Amino acid sequence: MQAEGRMPDFFIAGHQKCGTTALYMMLNQHPQIFMPEYKEPRYFAPELRPPLARETPDRPQKLESYLALFAGARADQVAGEASPQYIRSPTAAARIAALQPRARLIVILREPADFLRSYHQQMVVSHEERENDFRKAIELEPSRRANAGGDFLAPQLLYSDHVRYAEQMRRLHAAFPPEQVLVLIYDDFRADNEGTVRGVQRFLEVDDTLPMEPVRTDPIPVVRSTRMHQLRRAVRRAADNPAQASPLARTLNTLVPRRVRRGALSKAYSSVAYAAQQPPDPAFVRELRERCRPEVQAISEYLGRDLVSLWGYDELG
Repeated sequence: MQAEGRMPDFFIAGHQKCGTTALYMMLNQHPQIFMPEYKEPRYFAPELRPPLARETPDRPQKLESYLALFAGARADQVAGEASPQYIRSPTAAARIAALQPRARLIVILREPADFLRSYHQQMVVSHEERENDFRKAIELEPSRRANAGGDFLAPQLLYSDHVRYAEQMRRLHAAFPPEQVLVLIYDDFRADNEGTVRGVQRFLEVDDTLPMEPVRTDPIPVVRSTRMHQLRRAVRRAADNPAQASPLARTLNTLVPRRVRRGALSKAYSSVAYAAQQPPDPAFVRELRERCRPEVQAISEYLGRDLVSLWGYDELG
């Protein structure tokens, strides 16, 4: 697997919904750092691609296409990319090490129950999860695991697999020495956004004294009606590519002017399709945390940091 071009020097390797987008955007401000326009190329995790996926500029499948993302990097810059799916890939770390053994990896870990709730919302918004009730989606895991077969989406929706933090870290450390892997805790990132990013800059050996603009990412909407959410996506796609749109989406796109779709009608539609963020069911959160406790104990021991106390697992009794 040889090709001409610049290999990235570092990777934001995970997790999703743990601040990786904000970190990507803040690092991209630095003049000594180059990051491609497209976040999440996922090149080193081919098993996470849909079976019939076509190569696109933001999802390269050939090495030369991937390296082209970094063609704009100067010799005096460190180049990096952010594909937070890499941490749950069984092959990504080894694939990266085969091409760039000196690469540095950055990982962000979040309290498991909170992470899974946010991740579930993201899967619903991205149309990969059809069950918009968090508890029901978690309860579907045994049947999904039993019937995974050739279902591309199945691994993404096996929620407990995403929080096997110790196993994931062992896989990264099997491919890279500890000094090339920086583990961040989401709580620290939230509490001291700038200080955490300064630490990442030092890890990457770039100037950590330059001015920095804080970054806030938009919250994930809570889908009330999956069908209405899917219809909204279909109408938007119809505007971009009418030939491949469904008849209903084409009709709505034709009959309802864009300015109307984005005005009062959009607000009315959103009130039906989406809901306000509600606190999670305390009983279910406790049940989920009980299930996650062994994983939290394992990663605490592995990292040598008391995440059991930080994340409140010592209060479960």
